Amino acid sequence: MVKILAVNVGSSSFKYQLFNMDSDEVLVKGNCEKIGEPKGIITHVVIDRVGAKRKKVKEQNFENHEDALRVVLALLEDENFGSIKHTNEISAIGHRVVQDRNIFGASVLLNEKVIKEIEHLSELSPLHNKESAAIIKACMNVFEGIPEIAVFDSEFHKTIPDYAYMYGLPYKYYEKYGIRKYGFHGISYKYIAQKCSKVIGKDLEELKIICCHLGSGCSVVAISGGGSVDTSMGFTPLDGLFMATRCGEVDVSAVLYLMKQEKFSVDQMIDILNKESGYFGVSEISGDSRLVVEAAARENALAKLLLKMQSYKIKKYIGAYAAAMNGFEVLIFTGGIGENSVQTRELVCADMDFFSLRLDKELNSFKTDGCRRISAENSKDIWIIPAGEEKMIAQEVKEVLIKEGLL
Repeated sequence: MVKILAVNVGSSSFKYQLFNMDSDEVLVKGNCEKIGEPKGIITHVVIDRVGAKRKKVKEQNFENHEDALRVVLALLEDENFGSIKHTNEISAIGHRVVQDRNIFGASVLLNEKVIKEIEHLSELSPLHNKESAAIIKACMNVFEGIPEIAVFDSEFHKTIPDYAYMYGLPYKYYEKYGIRKYGFHGISYKYIAQKCSKVIGKDLEELKIICCHLGSGCSVVAISGGGSVDTSMGFTPLDGLFMATRCGEVDVSAVLYLMKQEKFSVDQMIDILNKESGYFGVSEISGDSRLVVEAAARENALAKLLLKMQSYKIKKYIGAYAAAMNGFEVLIFTGGIGENSVQTRELVCADMDFFSLRLDKELNSFKTDGCRRISAENSKDIWIIPAGEEKMIAQEVKEVLIKEGLL
């Protein structure tokens, strides 16, 4: 039996899923949160063959990623909440890595050289690559001897044409430093595109899709023929839509002006743009969109402004990508906000008659798991498709194992 553990790391958390690749089943899924903070928590769910779930939620202080992984391993081997008796039952571990700057070009078997390159690229993805390297090393200590594979978010966007990924900077800086748009959330978008093809019943090669991945990180992508045409994130995951704590697109002169006026160093400015902006910075409430929506319902002025700002920016990307692809057939919402925020979807799809986009309010408000169409009868297709990054990671890992002769 081929069992693959997929690990999806965040700045202070990571999600994991254990798959039986022979039967295409999820055996276990979980989430470790607040790593390195007081009152960490792990949510661990075991799924048996008839789909029944056994859930364990435990408060636990995690000093670091390795500490959290040892708790995960104990649960995986637990008599009541586990699905393995020994780590040697796991064929491989797959890791989501945000940025590879097209150095590797595809998912790759991890070794010391690859890990060093991932760490080196941390300055291009300050909220992700450093944590990815940390959890990779931790996994090598906890799950000793098991092959580990890096799956890169930026890989899906290799199909973006040069005229779309280049910036209006001196060309020599592209040649010297590789400064260009790379794009992210690619693992999610690859999964969503394939899933969309299945639920709609059309060949992926024939589809033009606009997908909004809205969560702690937010982006929009244009997909044509199964490949990325353009995406809102850029050289780093900072560009485009604003996010939980990231600012999104902003005139670079405003950044330079702020640095000059406040006498911020480069590192201070990086922290402000990545950790103090977005939902958190504009609302002055929280980076958690749910709390912002609640505040807006209480008529909080900044919260209401933020929701209008975000939906407006998403609308602009939909319009731009419709132009870039000469039309589209499907609009998709995914990610924590995209899947769960009725209000966000309503705001984005309001007054979009020009594109023949009309929500069915009842379908949009109906909450259920799985994929569902939420568009009115006289509308283009609008779908909610739950994110499946871990599933995509596991599929990529299996392909690498076969390629490397390890399976």
